[in-house]
Amino acid sequence: MVSEFEIETDSIRLENRLYDDLKLDSLDMVDLILNLKNHTDKKIDPALFKNACTVQDLVDLIHPVWG
Repeated sequence: MVSEFEIETDSIRLENRLYDDLKLDSLDMVDLILNLKNHTDKKIDPALFKNACTVQDLVDLIHPVWG
């Protein structure tokens, strides 16, 4: 998130809302999913991200993929 979306590291918190606090939009979410897929070399279902609202939601979604 830091390099791709130019968000400062110390401003990212688990409770941050993706759209309201971090100012991400739907295209940013697509980029995020693609970056996660490339970083993990695992298939990530974009539909899972449909209801992600916070950074914690993202962590909860990708934890099984990374684990």
